[in-house]
Amino acid sequence: MGLHKISVLIVSYNTQDALDRCLGCVGDGYEVIVVDNASRDGSVEMIRERFPAVKLIANPDNVGFGSANNQAASAATGELHLYLNSDAYAQPGAIDRLAAVFEDDSIVAAGGRLLNPDGSLQNSTANKLKLWAVLCEQLYLEKLFPRSSLMSPYWNTPTLVGYPSPADTAQVMGACLMVRANLERFDERYFLYCEDTDLCLRLRRHGRIVYVKDASFVHDLGSSSAHDPVRGVIRYNWGKELYFRIHEGRAASFLCLVLDRIGAVCRVIAWLAKSFGSGSDRSREMVRGFWRVVTAPYQDPTRSSRGTPG
Repeated sequence: MGLHKISVLIVSYNTQDALDRCLGCVGDGYEVIVVDNASRDGSVEMIRERFPAVKLIANPDNVGFGSANNQAASAATGELHLYLNSDAYAQPGAIDRLAAVFEDDSIVAAGGRLLNPDGSLQNSTANKLKLWAVLCEQLYLEKLFPRSSLMSPYWNTPTLVGYPSPADTAQVMGACLMVRANLERFDERYFLYCEDTDLCLRLRRHGRIVYVKDASFVHDLGSSSAHDPVRGVIRYNWGKELYFRIHEGRAASFLCLVLDRIGAVCRVIAWLAKSFGSGSDRSREMVRGFWRVVTAPYQDPTRSSRGTPG
């Protein structure tokens, strides 16, 4: 692909070391734009010193993942936009292999094969999000029956790996998502989590979304919420509930909320029972963490009121 035909768009928030590695793995020949959401770890200074060719947008406040990606997309000049997490590292040739599938005009979005740092396959593609999938997630059915399409209806990556590439899917994760420019933007009502699910739902109105298994990226999953993983669970629940409210109505959103809280209560009970048996600090910490999930506000207080699909 020619210079600036591909724009690599990265949102950064206090992930300096990961961002350094991410930018180092991108390679030459691409327009690279980083939007920093008010990091306090020296990320901005690192970019200016080590990667002067990167187009940097330094926000004074954390505006959220989707909003920051929209800023990057507005500044991009490429025909293809690769939304790439700061904790995702392109393997040699992966970006070009991902872009190559867009020679097929029916394809509007594509995701690469994400690997955990130990080399194992990471779930990065999924079927359409439904309430049944939320129930299976919260009652741990998808963990107990990972090979059952009934009890594990959401993630489909292990299945798609066995299909010829590219393989059609309902959605790919925003950690590594390449799209044709100027089709859809992220809905800024989401702050973090499920904005990629929402985006893919709208992108499918324009054409196909595919999984490209020979375009590999290593993804250090969870880096963005490593400092407070419980907060990450709460935000993920808020994202799901907002998704159902937008696309299926208030009743579906309320049912999702109920399922999310039931799942958290079940985990409180399970870890509480374990703490009585072991008395470990880990068990007590998990009880406190999931109780935070149970008692979290029903709506994300940082959610933007201005955001609409672009």
